[in-house]
Amino acid sequence: MEIEGATAPVVAAVGVVGTLLSALLTQRAADRSRRREQDRAEELWQHRSQAQELRSCYVALNTSARQYLAALTDQLHALGRTADLASARQRLTEARDQYRDVYAEAQMRVPERVLDIAGDLSRDLGAVYGTVRRLDEGVPRDGDSPSAAQRRIDALWGRLRQARREMRAELGVSRSDCGR
Repeated sequence: MEIEGATAPVVAAVGVVGTLLSALLTQRAADRSRRREQDRAEELWQHRSQAQELRSCYVALNTSARQYLAALTDQLHALGRTADLASARQRLTEARDQYRDVYAEAQMRVPERVLDIAGDLSRDLGAVYGTVRRLDEGVPRDGDSPSAAQRRIDALWGRLRQARREMRAELGVSRSDCGR
């Protein structure tokens, strides 16, 4: 009888410990589940934040390149018209400075594939800038002419369209997404 008498408290103790452990294990499982959900939410937020930063960088790069090309065109058209020349020069300087700042930021953010295209575009923008400035200063090199500069600017508009397509592809945006 003594064994039977001792068994009841042991069984009761095991039952109480089991109940307590069950609650503890359930709580730990719920905590792990909440942590996993919180980690997933944080990862999603970081991914969205990075995507938004990349999109903003692409928008700024596209906008500043367009303004730079437009300023180059304006400067080229203003050659020989002294009334427009000073303002065209100022606009070109500002557009070039803005582009350089945006491109410098893009160098730290954009994927290599897009950076290669943007780098080629940047070098060619700089070359056309040099041509236009030499024409403005009256010290052209062989091959420098307003018509040659205009052809290069026109080609750069095409290259900018290609860069924009690559940026959009990198963002997962296609022509069909915007109804075109």
